[in-house]
Amino acid sequence: MRDAYHEELDSIGDGLVEMARLVGSAIGRATTSILDSDLKLAESVIEADQKVDDLQHDLEAKAIALLARQQPVATDLRIVVTSLRMSADLERSGDLAQHVAKLARLRFPERAIPHDLHATILEMGQLAQRLMAKAAEVIITKDVDLALQLESDDDEMDLLHRTLFQHLLDDKWKHGIETAVDVTLLGRYYERFADHAVSVAKRVVYLVTGEHADDIQPDIQPVTGAEGA
Repeated sequence: MRDAYHEELDSIGDGLVEMARLVGSAIGRATTSILDSDLKLAESVIEADQKVDDLQHDLEAKAIALLARQQPVATDLRIVVTSLRMSADLERSGDLAQHVAKLARLRFPERAIPHDLHATILEMGQLAQRLMAKAAEVIITKDVDLALQLESDDDEMDLLHRTLFQHLLDDKWKHGIETAVDVTLLGRYYERFADHAVSVAKRVVYLVTGEHADDIQPDIQPVTGAEGA
């Protein structure tokens, strides 16, 4: 009975890893679809999100069944509850990748992104994919140090997000209001996707240590102005 119980716990972890890999692939393909105005690829990303939703529903059913039958305590209870929260982060990440693809579909056959922003969007898409790949690795390895690194990695996404706004606020912006709205939404999708990857990693920290990541590695604000004098 105990062997079957732990196999069920392991299967929940396997489902999380599969979800992370699927949404990581989705954000990469969605990025290509919007940069290349590839309608077929965008449609494939939109349709594939159903598999992520199905995995989340399956994981939730397994977790609830374990809670009902086994009444886990201590570490095992933490695994089940934390896994439910991670699955919600990953499902939302899949939705965000789908939003990128839907924007590509909405603007087809036109390109939603001006040429002068292609490099920034490409970098955001690649970074989002790397962050989610690292989150998947954290789920597998339970590596707390690696998990804590994701928050600093996410700083790069925040910088790219600000770069987009610098373009939007530039007096030289010549692409119109509709494109400005598209770029604003797109930047938000990538920024939120990265936040969910960080959230998954933080939840692994809690799963392993019983402590919140922010308590282990609190944010330290840079000293500026008079304080730094």
